[in-house]
Amino acid sequence: MQDANRRRFWQSCLLGLMLLALAENSHSDDSIINRVEALQAGEPVVVLGAHLHSRDALVQFYEARNYEPAWRSFPAREELLQAIREVSNEGLNPGDYHYDSLADFASQPLDHNGEDLQADLDLVLSDAFLLLATHLHDGKLDQETRSARWQPSEQQRKMHEVLAAAILDHSIDKTLQGLKPEAPAYRKLVALRKEVSDLLGQPWPVIDSGPAIRPGDTDSRMIEVRERLRLLGDLPARDNDSSEAFDTGFADQLYSDDLLAVIPAFQARHGLDPDGIIGRKTLAAINQMPLERLQQIDANLERWRWLPDSLGDTYILVNIAGYELIMVENGQETMRQRVIVGQPYRQTPVFSDRIRYLVFNPTWTVPRRLMIEDQLPVIRRDPGYLDRLGFKVYQGWGANRVEIDPATIDWDSLTKNNFPYQLVQQPGPQNAVGQVKFMFPNQYDVYLHDTPGQYLFSRMDRTLSSGCIRVERPFELANKLLEGNSDWDHRAIQEALQSSEPINAILRNPVPVHLQYWTVWVDRAGTYQFREDIYGRDRQLLQALRSDWQGNLQLTPRSH
Repeated sequence: MQDANRRRFWQSCLLGLMLLALAENSHSDDSIINRVEALQAGEPVVVLGAHLHSRDALVQFYEARNYEPAWRSFPAREELLQAIREVSNEGLNPGDYHYDSLADFASQPLDHNGEDLQADLDLVLSDAFLLLATHLHDGKLDQETRSARWQPSEQQRKMHEVLAAAILDHSIDKTLQGLKPEAPAYRKLVALRKEVSDLLGQPWPVIDSGPAIRPGDTDSRMIEVRERLRLLGDLPARDNDSSEAFDTGFADQLYSDDLLAVIPAFQARHGLDPDGIIGRKTLAAINQMPLERLQQIDANLERWRWLPDSLGDTYILVNIAGYELIMVENGQETMRQRVIVGQPYRQTPVFSDRIRYLVFNPTWTVPRRLMIEDQLPVIRRDPGYLDRLGFKVYQGWGANRVEIDPATIDWDSLTKNNFPYQLVQQPGPQNAVGQVKFMFPNQYDVYLHDTPGQYLFSRMDRTLSSGCIRVERPFELANKLLEGNSDWDHRAIQEALQSSEPINAILRNPVPVHLQYWTVWVDRAGTYQFREDIYGRDRQLLQALRSDWQGNLQLTPRSH
């Protein structure tokens, strides 16, 4: 018993000595403690002229390291400063990450600064990293609210742990680079931004409007059109040593054969009819200022940062602004087709989900808003409309609904607040959603579907639906989705289509579907594609990206 007590005594002494050694080697900083306590209390903390935003992450970061300074290494500080300087290449503003405050102090030797100043600098460096890391990984703006993120997002990563690992591994720059979207399409967009930035110093006079210019025409505006196409990379640059250097005579005023392929290609990559005629829309695209293109790119870089780290090995992506659907299988694009999207006042939303099943011979239950705004005026004008297009009218909802003879309804008496009916279009050749729809149940009641109006896909402007996405070749998509992912084969699909009843085809493995809104991208051939901002979302997004965050600063006390 005595030996056991002696052992416990010496073990206690040894443990005490170890704890004492740890306490002596842990250089907690009273200045950092004071500032972290203020953050915990929810007080506004401004150091070196910079608001500290990442209060919860900063508290967790410094508590975990016993309030010891993190940025004693000059190379680490310089790596962070360099990363902040270069963030403009990603369409972000270095000023958002305390660059002005840090540039004056971070390069000074450690012993040049007093204890309080060192603590301030350490906290600002940490806050800058946390903000920048969050914005590179999750976007500067919240996708839903469009408000700026001034707190590190913990949805996918705990940024205070990311910072701790980067400090420990001496990998500040490598860590920040690794937080950017990994998709090659994002990197290509960053490279395009650099090319467009190089055009900012170039003269860019507006080319006058006037009559359309057709192949074979002579027009003085062609001189500037040619030069603009050279700057944009659509027409090869002139050889400066050539005697042809900028001939402003007849040759450059002629819409000659060398432009017969160039102009249609330019039109195609701007989403215009590639007819080779330089009309109003083509001239507007040629006139677009480099700064405008740069802003478009910045908006689309932000959208890329909103996407998950991986879209999936197999997925469907709809580019709303590009009127296009692509399917990727095992990392390779296997399908591309045109789509029709929502009208500007019934916009197709942006979100991601999974296609879980298909419906052959679907019915169409008309959404309430469409019943009142679209269908009711038509029914009033044309009483035979419902019968002719195969609609049934029900009173009530769910299992208790009762079918009503439309001839017994006083349609003129119905209003927005008095419409106790449902309109359900039965399967058939005139059904608005066609013969198949692709279901991913969501809060927007949006899905992909067939359409009887196939002729509409030939239009360049395809903002024609009420929010859902109409697919050009729906059965090609159906076969792809069902192939190897269900018990359905081509014969089973054909048999289902012979029925007059809705039939569900369940996918064993739901397929991710991403509805996106890209007005600028680089296609698989390496061609830069620009599209009209059909919903005005670029403008709204840029306004939010450039907004003054200090005016929107909200400080919420930390709960205890």
